[in-house]
Amino acid sequence: MWEIVTAGGWLMLPIVACSIVALAIVGERFYTLRAERVLPTNLVADVWRMASTRQLTEDKVREIEKASPLGRVLAAGLHNRTQDRDVMKASIEDVGGHVSHELGRYLNALGTIAAVTPLLGLLGTVVGMISVFTNITTVGVGNPAQLAGGISQALVTTAGGLTVAIPSLMFHRYFRGKVDTLVVDMEKESLKLVDVLQKRQPKARVAPS
Repeated sequence: MWEIVTAGGWLMLPIVACSIVALAIVGERFYTLRAERVLPTNLVADVWRMASTRQLTEDKVREIEKASPLGRVLAAGLHNRTQDRDVMKASIEDVGGHVSHELGRYLNALGTIAAVTPLLGLLGTVVGMISVFTNITTVGVGNPAQLAGGISQALVTTAGGLTVAIPSLMFHRYFRGKVDTLVVDMEKESLKLVDVLQKRQPKARVAPS
């Protein structure tokens, strides 16, 4: 494997570096975007239960806010639960935009890697072919060994760039779709909480800490 990498010349260095960064991003995103971490099960039901039994203190709201991305969105509405529906929705949408941006962290970098590595491979191909034609100009075509290095560099860098770019693009699309799904689910859960709280707004208040 190392022989193949070295055969690609110096342009294999940024391609290998991109592969390491892409692998780190994919692993981090798989860990961060777990559904149970972003959307804890029964969180809305637990919040409703605490609100209906007057156990929803400001300290509890802060705990919910720190526990998960969905908790941050719900807490935005809970902080304004004595206001009307439009105020609650506006606060939830504002925080939801920030949470959505955080869920998509590093995905632009992954997309950039997917776009750049084929170009690096193409550049390696061009550099390799330049080396081939330079050798032809210098020593002619009588010695194939003189030409093998440039041809090998051209092929290896192209293959290396595509090997990194294809899975990077696949994971970029996958994580984009996953983030969109999580954001939609958070909006549904948040609106569900807004609806149930607004129905009992005259009686529901955040208990003093």
